[in-house]
Amino acid sequence: MFETVLIANRGAIACRIIRTLKLLGIKSVAVYSEADRHSLHVRQADHAVCIGPAPAAQSYLDQQKILDAARTSGAQAIHPGYGFLSENAAFAEACERARVAFIGPTPQQMRDFGLKHTARELAQHNNVPLLPGSGLLDDLVQAHNEVLRIGFPVMLKSTAGGGGIGMQLCWDAQQLDAAYHSVERLARSSFGQGGIFLEKYVQRARHIEVQIFGDGAGNVVALGERDCSVQRRNQKVIEETPAPNLPDDTRAALAEAAVRLGRAVSYRSAGTVEFVVDADTDRFYFLEVNTRLQVEHGVTEQVTGVDLVEWMVRTAANEPPALAGFAAAPRGHSIQVRLYAEDPNKHFQPSSGLLTEIDFPDTLRVDTWVETGLEVPPNYDPMLAKLISYGTNRDAALSALQTALATTRVHGIETNLDYLRQVLADDVFQQGRQYTRHLDSFAYKPATVDVLQPGTQSTLQDWPGRVGYWDIGVPPSGPMDHLAFRLANRIVGNAEGVTALELTLNGPTLRFNSDTIIALTGAHMRAELDGEPVAYWQATTVRAGQTLKLRTVNGAGMRSYVAVRGGFDAPDYMGSSATFTLGQFGGHGGRTLRTGDVLHLGSDSGSATTAQTPASALPAESIPEYSVHWDIGVLYGPHGAPDFFTDSDIATFFATDW
Repeated sequence: MFETVLIANRGAIACRIIRTLKLLGIKSVAVYSEADRHSLHVRQADHAVCIGPAPAAQSYLDQQKILDAARTSGAQAIHPGYGFLSENAAFAEACERARVAFIGPTPQQMRDFGLKHTARELAQHNNVPLLPGSGLLDDLVQAHNEVLRIGFPVMLKSTAGGGGIGMQLCWDAQQLDAAYHSVERLARSSFGQGGIFLEKYVQRARHIEVQIFGDGAGNVVALGERDCSVQRRNQKVIEETPAPNLPDDTRAALAEAAVRLGRAVSYRSAGTVEFVVDADTDRFYFLEVNTRLQVEHGVTEQVTGVDLVEWMVRTAANEPPALAGFAAAPRGHSIQVRLYAEDPNKHFQPSSGLLTEIDFPDTLRVDTWVETGLEVPPNYDPMLAKLISYGTNRDAALSALQTALATTRVHGIETNLDYLRQVLADDVFQQGRQYTRHLDSFAYKPATVDVLQPGTQSTLQDWPGRVGYWDIGVPPSGPMDHLAFRLANRIVGNAEGVTALELTLNGPTLRFNSDTIIALTGAHMRAELDGEPVAYWQATTVRAGQTLKLRTVNGAGMRSYVAVRGGFDAPDYMGSSATFTLGQFGGHGGRTLRTGDVLHLGSDSGSATTAQTPASALPAESIPEYSVHWDIGVLYGPHGAPDFFTDSDIATFFATDW
């Protein structure tokens, strides 16, 4: 067995591999870019080596830097994880030349299956069912000739790569014309290989894959199948095993076909054979082979009890598991969701920045690389974590996952957490009837507010705020005009201290993405909802899509307040959600609002009709009166030193009508 293994990857998979290596008593070496210096995998490894700046081409894709790190750290093997160099045959050969074991398939097996068109040829030779398709296309004229034989709709695909990159659905000749050169360019720029081909498109397709493992000596076994049909733009979002509503004979035939294909090349290590299953007929067709560990391998481990990373390490060390006569015995059901740093309400725009809170329940298996206080860089795949549930059956696994997601907390940047909650609750997924295009018509309903313009100094506050920490240098935080703040909450039916917005002098422009009830109080700013005036000191119903614009203070006072039914959802820090800008904590990111921020509404704020009846308006005698003249108490404090202020200065200060 190896003494030291280097992980040539980052993120959740690096942490996952380190966990298994620790169980095996093997020392781990993490490599990291400058952007990942605070990642969990760097701290968890026995040794860590910085291999360059943030761009992947200068760090995680730089083969020589990784090999140098293996040499200087004394690692005898390299685990490539998934993505980056995991399916790079040239890198596997470079490892062999450097006398470092590559934990994965052989370079030739990577080449056999690495290009989709050659993998199709192998499948055909081994009687694995194939969709009608073409070989590599020479030009657009040939593409049109081939589609006459295949028939629309077709999928135009890059022969290299994966993850849904380099694929485009074409329903007619016009779309084929538009897609051909763009797919070819994308394939060449992403994978260095411009080859593309056509494949018949199944309109109600399920994406079912079979996990295989081989010892390199001809023994190949199947470890069950996974349903990966919940996809967005050909990128998987939710995976589960066993596949729901799949006939037993289809399930058995899928496993047999995958094993037959693996045995044809004496496959070594972990691999995945992917199939398209027609949801209407249950007929299946070969799609591709991934010659690496999959992102969704965890659900297979949950139901089989097999640690795939351990099997991979042992096989690379010439101590493979005894596969002859082995038959997997899956038990129970497992479902995985991928938590991404992206905004589902902005076409899944990637998100980066400071995680002010991230809290996962301990009832799930969570593969992650992040924690509270970590800065998520914009340079890599946006996946933050994989949350994996297990139950004795699908209903139990689904219930456990939904319960856990309901208590999962993520703040500071945008994620797809609420999107995942809604997909799991959707009838199609509840019934296990998902197919690959289902999310195209899924209607996401965000309970959020977009900050279009932030205003001068807009912050989230609560009441009584953060108090009792003067002794450690933290002054009281909370609303300046706590009476107006509390009244705003009272008007919309909240408890007085619920988190609301405090505005200073000049207000923000906010777009509401769900129905709610709001109240404006404090110093009067001219306020408009879709151009119509909004009154202060009374409840106002806001509908999804409406925009609230607040302008400068008109009259006395400086602070104005916006409360929403249910409050704004913000993390608790030192007993309060109030923003303390000097300390850079509390509120939204520990700072004033910025253009592009997204504020989340409290759980019961989404419907104005179901909210507890708010006060329609405050009685006139309850509304504070704001004047241009205030009598306030002033104490001569410890910073009034004579080197700053003379006695005459102080006398003038107290005598002046400000």
